[in-house]
Amino acid sequence: MTGRAAACALVCALGLAAPAVHPAQATNGQPLVEVIDIDNTIDAGMSHLVARAVDDARAEGASAVLIVLATNGGVVDDANDIKDAIISSGLPSIAFVKERAWSAGALIALACDKIYMAPGSSIGAAEPIPSTAKTISALHAEFVSLAEAHHRDTALAAAMTDPGVVVPGLKSKGQILTLSPGQALRYHFINGIASSEVQALAMAGFRQPRLRVAGLTFGERIAQFAADPIVSGILLTIGVLGLLIEMQTLHLIAGVIGVAALALFFGAHIVAGMSNWIVLALFGLGVLALLVELHVLPGHGISGLVGALLIVISMVLAFGAWYVGLVTTAIALIAAVAIFFFALRWLPESALLRRLAFAGAQSVDEGYTAAPPRPNLVGAEGVAQTYLRPAGAAIIGGERYQVQTEGEFLPAQTRIRVKRVEGATIFVTRA
Repeated sequence: MTGRAAACALVCALGLAAPAVHPAQATNGQPLVEVIDIDNTIDAGMSHLVARAVDDARAEGASAVLIVLATNGGVVDDANDIKDAIISSGLPSIAFVKERAWSAGALIALACDKIYMAPGSSIGAAEPIPSTAKTISALHAEFVSLAEAHHRDTALAAAMTDPGVVVPGLKSKGQILTLSPGQALRYHFINGIASSEVQALAMAGFRQPRLRVAGLTFGERIAQFAADPIVSGILLTIGVLGLLIEMQTLHLIAGVIGVAALALFFGAHIVAGMSNWIVLALFGLGVLALLVELHVLPGHGISGLVGALLIVISMVLAFGAWYVGLVTTAIALIAAVAIFFFALRWLPESALLRRLAFAGAQSVDEGYTAAPPRPNLVGAEGVAQTYLRPAGAAIIGGERYQVQTEGEFLPAQTRIRVKRVEGATIFVTRA
């Protein structure tokens, strides 16, 4: 079972999935048409929905698939997955541009057998991001290939992706082509202009159709919301910040919040179809490597570096699109670290914590001393009684002291030497 299938099975087991609907084959001459709304950002979650809907349509003997487009675009890789699902379905496909089919949305429209546009809609504006020679060339070829396959004007298709293509009377060099319904019909780029989905189907030869709208399950809706790049970035920030605060305070509360945010982040992307259990396993291996660094091989650094790298890679891969994942993860990590250091600097001085903290003064004149001087310890040797990470306990001269290194992690039973004493703090190093 794949990670995506396992995630869907988990959602069903939790009772979050909507009950399956199995309508009968078309009755009384009414053709059954599967309607798929692409009215949001095109991402791996949308690709997962379209693939599932197309499979259901084929299994139920639907007569056609209607793709209703109202999207500004999205990830090209996921649009290609949707395109492949439509083409490989073996069913007649009709695209109805209800509002706009921009960027990746135009690619999906071109993959359909017929295209109809509503008055006031538009199609095109498909310059890739990042806009490099390589990405423009790849998308240019994809649009032209689809236009050729469906006998549409290849020059118009190329002009939607490549600023260097010139179309006399429509587009000059340096621009990206976007067509209105009238322009698209005049150049025979679409099959007609329709005011509704039903009219588009009628013009395509499917009269009095029985429509079945493909929808997200309740669990998939929650997952799709949490998998949005902005929401995902917030979850990552909370997760990393919670773990940083937990390592500083060891009060468990921040750690629980951080783990919960990261669990929601990874779980949402798995259920939405953007990620899989392999990515989650990479994250687990990263956490394990960090624990090895802290408790088994402290101070060596290699295990910690590998663990941190695996965690960051898993976060990026969870988005399904490396570019979106890289940018969102970088912003989230920078925000978490910045907030953490701001909290360390500001919270101890905040008015709220000053009210909670003891503000009394204990002066030397009143007989109070912070710590007895211990200059005789400098140069003395002993043994670390606990892990020094970097603070811990050590036996020096037969007595137990609280000591710390200057950043080095030392395991228990390591021979140490006192380097210097500053007030109550005894700094040691490996003997």
